[in-house]
Amino acid sequence: MIPPENSYLDRLFTIGITAVPGATHLKSRDFSLLIKKAKELPALSEASGKKIMTGFHHTAILGLADKIVGAVKSGKIRHFFLVGGCDGAKPGRNYYTEFAERIPKDCVILTLACGKYRFNKLDFGAIEGIPRLIDIGQCNNAYSAIQVAIALAKVFNCSVNELPLTLVLSWFEQKAVAILLTLLYLGIKGIRVGPTPPAFITPNVLKVIQEKFDLKLITTADEDLKQVLSK
Repeated sequence: MIPPENSYLDRLFTIGITAVPGATHLKSRDFSLLIKKAKELPALSEASGKKIMTGFHHTAILGLADKIVGAVKSGKIRHFFLVGGCDGAKPGRNYYTEFAERIPKDCVILTLACGKYRFNKLDFGAIEGIPRLIDIGQCNNAYSAIQVAIALAKVFNCSVNELPLTLVLSWFEQKAVAILLTLLYLGIKGIRVGPTPPAFITPNVLKVIQEKFDLKLITTADEDLKQVLSK
């Protein structure tokens, strides 16, 4: 967990085995203090700003399968990119915004997890009625992304690694470790990871993973896009 700003510690409550210094811990699941605080707070102002489309479960995406297949076969869709993952505050993460912005208009972007907030409010338009930005959800929806890849591979009668699909993941430890190891276990190759490699990747481990799974560390948005689309 990332420690919260002190500006709202008086509105932060924890239960069970969790605790945050300065926050109110509720014992015996007694929510009376939380309810009291909620009633004291002013009403929310009317929401404003841009609306975005999110939550594309794999069943919703596969409902567009015929359109997607047709667009790929006709050359309207050249490539798919999955750009997302865990986010953080260290420098270098603007790469993911720049990468998404530079993806050509004949490509579709799948995204998920908090890394998507780097670019999910941008307008990417659509291809033949198919949104160019497909927001699958949070990190827990990584399963949906895998199911989409498997379904597309079945439709095109090829392996996932043979699809016109590139995974560009932003890294921030914790459950991202499980997701990356799952992808490697499934034999997914050519994944790009950054802005820094996972802590467990020593030079020797990196060498093995690169040799077996073609794992790459990100460089610049322009250079990485050039390499992907030149194949």
